Amino acid sequence: MGALWSLGMAHHQPIRRNPPSGAEIPDKLYFRIGEVSRLCDVPAYVLRFWESEFPQLKPHKGGTGQRLYRRRDVETALQIKSLLYDEGYTIPGARQVFKAEQRQKAPQLALDIEMGAASGSSGQLRKLQKELRELLAFLSRPPERSGVQSIRASRASASPKRPSTEQLFTPKPEL
Repeated sequence: MGALWSLGMAHHQPIRRNPPSGAEIPDKLYFRIGEVSRLCDVPAYVLRFWESEFPQLKPHKGGTGQRLYRRRDVETALQIKSLLYDEGYTIPGARQVFKAEQRQKAPQLALDIEMGAASGSSGQLRKLQKELRELLAFLSRPPERSGVQSIRASRASASPKRPSTEQLFTPKPEL
């Protein structure tokens, strides 16, 4: 029986498979599940299962209900495959890896913005900071008084004084 068991096991594929060598993701907007299956070298039902287990893997469904994966989804599927098959993580362990990555990305993004890396050019960021400082300085200056009169002062000098109600209703002595 030991010989039959070892003979039967020789025909099964190993659980851990390496990703196809040189597998590059084509430059397309959307991929169907069959294409993603070939790129990831896993059956389509595995991708559908991963969708239920990993909230990061969310392909859009077209009008016909067919799954349409974006490039980001394909990259996520390849990362899931690598974690499960190459690095030996369990599904809950791989989920934790994704959560840890998300926690690290949020502070890192803020740091990138402070350092100027997120804008792509630190020169652009410095220019924007300079313009904002100039605007702040302009807005912080007290208003210039030369040549500018207040609205009340201009009204008082432009219009004659109105008589009071007492002056209007008291009869004027006749001469």
